[in-house]
Amino acid sequence: MRSTMLPIALLLTLLAGCSRVQQSGNLPRWEQLSSESESSASSLASVGIQNPPSSIALPRPQDSSKSPLPSTFEIEVPFTPQAPHANWDDPYQEACEEASLLMVHWYLQGEKRAVVPPDDADRDLLALIRWETNNGYGQDVTITQLGEVAEQYYGYTPVIEETVTVERIKELLVAGYPVIVPIAGRDLGNPYFSGGGPWYHMLVIVGYDRNEFITNEPGTRRGEGYKYSYDVLIAAIHDWTGVKEEIRTGAKRMMILKR
Repeated sequence: MRSTMLPIALLLTLLAGCSRVQQSGNLPRWEQLSSESESSASSLASVGIQNPPSSIALPRPQDSSKSPLPSTFEIEVPFTPQAPHANWDDPYQEACEEASLLMVHWYLQGEKRAVVPPDDADRDLLALIRWETNNGYGQDVTITQLGEVAEQYYGYTPVIEETVTVERIKELLVAGYPVIVPIAGRDLGNPYFSGGGPWYHMLVIVGYDRNEFITNEPGTRRGEGYKYSYDVLIAAIHDWTGVKEEIRTGAKRMMILKR
């Protein structure tokens, strides 16, 4: 009887082993991967490599939902030179900041005239300069100070950016925001400037084409829709430092206004 039971026990043991192998072969895929990972980790640990990375970070795909910018674009922003009656004496010769702010203000208020008549522009310009003088602002103001004026005098919310690139300016324009920029005026090479142009200057970027920015340039009566190449304008953008001869050391900044 004992000799008969031994082969039966042996047969049952072999069948149990086959059953375990078959169950292992039918493991869900994630359990198999887990077992393989544990085995790999043990192998790495045995040769002195501890805590191997569990996964490889793949680069994220580019955002394909972003619409391409149009090749040309322009906002209809009313224009005035900083000297509406062509009188370039004080305070007009230093009024590029105020003229730039006024042009954006008129646009935000829905002004439809392409060029604001000199009498209207002069009235608004002098009122703004008078308010600045009464509130302690000098002839030259930084882009941040001009933002303060826009907020206190008109009630706008200024947004100042330091990512001053062709692409970013285009994005702001297409979103409907004229862009005010502080400038090293003599680096513009504008042939209509006298005496080489102002050391410090401001203007409004209102659009672009394939090669140039379109601006409302308050420094000349010919400034409506005046064009500067991308490279020239970007290179000339510098904020006021307090010393005109040091203007090229000024930071690159720009401003939009929100209602």
